[in-house]
Amino acid sequence: MAEPLWTEDTSAAFRDLAHYAVPERELQVETILSLIPQPEGAALAMEICCGAGGLTAAMLERLADLRVLALDGSPSMLKATRAAAGGHAARLDTALIDIAETGWRRPPEPLHAVVSSLAIHHLDGLQKQRLFADIHAALRPGGVFVMADLVEPATAVGRAVAADAWDEETRRRALDIDGTLEGYERFVAEDWNYYRLPGPDPLDKPSSVTDLLDWLRAAGFDGVDLHWMKAGHVIMSGVRG
Repeated sequence: MAEPLWTEDTSAAFRDLAHYAVPERELQVETILSLIPQPEGAALAMEICCGAGGLTAAMLERLADLRVLALDGSPSMLKATRAAAGGHAARLDTALIDIAETGWRRPPEPLHAVVSSLAIHHLDGLQKQRLFADIHAALRPGGVFVMADLVEPATAVGRAVAADAWDEETRRRALDIDGTLEGYERFVAEDWNYYRLPGPDPLDKPSSVTDLLDWLRAAGFDGVDLHWMKAGHVIMSGVRG
C-alpha cells in the first residue's frame, strides 16, 4: 500500500507554518467573510478542509445565526478546529472526510454557504469539476461558494513571479510576527513554495484561474468572480441562482 501523501506530521507542519506562509492571511479571512451574506434565521455552512479552524471560528464569531459543519481529512485538524471554536462550539459539527470521495457532499440540509481554503488544489481538473457541481447541488438558492486556493500560472514567467512573491510575503510575515526569519527559513527548508518545485508534485495539482472560473460557471454558478490574488493564491466565488 502506498504511503499517504498527507499525514498527521504534514498537518502539524502546516499548523506551524500557516501563520507565515499564507499570504495576507487576515485579509483573506475578512474577504471570505464579506462574501457570505447574513442568513435570515438559522442556516448551515460547510467548510471543506478546515485546517486548524481559524476560518470556521471567524464564521461562527461573525454570523450568529450560522451553524458550521467543518470537514477535514486529519483528526488533529478537527481537534484544533473544535478548540478554535471556543464558546461557539455548540454551533459546530465536525466530520472526517476524504476530499476526493463524494459521500460527504450530501449535507443534512441545503447549505447557506460553502467555503474552502487551500484544499481544492489537491484534486485534479476532473475532480474539481465534479466537486463544483456537487457543491452547487448542495447549496440552497442564493447560497454562496467561496474558494481560496493556489492556482497554476499560465507561463514560466508567471510561475517565477508567483514563487518570488510567495517567498517575499512569507519573509515579511515572519519578520512582522516574530521579528526573526526563522519561520521563513523553515518555509524554504521544507520546500513549501510550490512554485519553486522543479517538476510535477503528487500532492498539489493547481489549475489555472481561467479554468477554475470556467468550471464554476459550467457547474451552474452565477456571479462568478475573482476577488483577490497574490503570490499565486486567489479568492473566487459563485452563487447558486
